[in-house]
Amino acid sequence: MALRDTAEEGDTCMCAVIGEALLDMVQPELGGPYVAHPGGSPLNVAVGLQRLGHPTHLLARLSSRPLGEPLRRHAAENGLDLTACVHVDEKVTLAFATLDDERRAAYEFYVDGTVDWGWTDEELCRVPSAAAVVHTGSLATVLGPGAVALARLFSRLHDEGGRVLSFDPNVRPKLAGERAGAVTQVERFAANANVVKVSKEDLSWLYPRDDPDEVLERWLNLGPALVVMTDGPAGCKAVTARRDEIVLDGEDVTVKDTIGAGDAFQSGLLSGLLDAGIVTPIALSQMSTEVATAVLRRATLVAALTCQRTGADPPTRQVYADAVSNHRGVDPWIGTPGSDN
Repeated sequence: MALRDTAEEGDTCMCAVIGEALLDMVQPELGGPYVAHPGGSPLNVAVGLQRLGHPTHLLARLSSRPLGEPLRRHAAENGLDLTACVHVDEKVTLAFATLDDERRAAYEFYVDGTVDWGWTDEELCRVPSAAAVVHTGSLATVLGPGAVALARLFSRLHDEGGRVLSFDPNVRPKLAGERAGAVTQVERFAANANVVKVSKEDLSWLYPRDDPDEVLERWLNLGPALVVMTDGPAGCKAVTARRDEIVLDGEDVTVKDTIGAGDAFQSGLLSGLLDAGIVTPIALSQMSTEVATAVLRRATLVAALTCQRTGADPPTRQVYADAVSNHRGVDPWIGTPGSDN
């Protein structure tokens, strides 16, 4: 069935997010105890989309062991569709997070022999055919053997056309391997994606000698229709298929921590595209500057709201709508059908 160029009013477009669901062991105060929170960039993005009112399938390899129960419960309580998940008897991945004086998180990962990296081609065939937007990124696109199968899936979906494919490398240098190989892998996914979001910190590690603006342009030439670079509280910059450049300042908020902020930005970005009816590569390539700017404003505010909370706790649509009303005043899609929470 062919997908339309844009969604029609009243349509509810389904999303699918592929990748890890792990436990963030967060140490709020240096030297203090660690507290477990459900996390992992793909799980955070999926929860963020669902809370913003977009029906979302999670494709994760979930552990059937006791430590997997909080992850399954968190996903289910947030309304994610888990029918495409794989349930296996393997260990849960752990990420130990410590916060610096500016409440920025640094991570140590325990990934050896854990559940998230065993994707097979057969398991990845579970992507729902009705999903108009498919997102992946982070460790699932790096760690083998699953990263190889995931790259094959993205290449196939790209060749099929019709869906908006989204990618965030979310680089973890300690797990990324040798830099040249990491660049090759990231660019492979970027070339098969329609939307790419990357942090300035990631670009600095991947291309330490290159100007970030030049990298954005190079990535755009690989094939995406929208490439966005985030820069923490400084805001973001985007380039589009029409060669528009959009720069937005960040929100001035009191930060509890930055855990999940980039993932919340990704959710807000895709949410804005969905509400704008931009659910095919053609529509994305024709997106106006005005629409792109509004989408980025949503992403920026969603990320800022998450920074005001402890852990990866993105806002619901109602919380976001209240923030727009109280602080920003304008979002052209607030109140659209099917998004009342």
